[in-house]
Amino acid sequence: MDQQPHEPNVTYSAPIGSVDLDAFKDDGTPHEIWPCTDCYPWHAEVVNVEGEILVREWHAVDCQQFRDLTARD
Repeated sequence: MDQQPHEPNVTYSAPIGSVDLDAFKDDGTPHEIWPCTDCYPWHAEVVNVEGEILVREWHAVDCQQFRDLTARD
């Protein structure tokens, strides 16, 4: 029986996950934030975690960009 490759779910109904990223570079300049073109549920928010300002990006868990970001951790 041939198994079909997994088709990533990157629609608005997809389960989502988040990753926290530094909001600023080492020299203090802000990182630019560009929307993810690989998944529909992508959005970002600025959060303060224990006095540190971070950008929290939300992606579909099947999104390749999300997988790349979480693989670095």
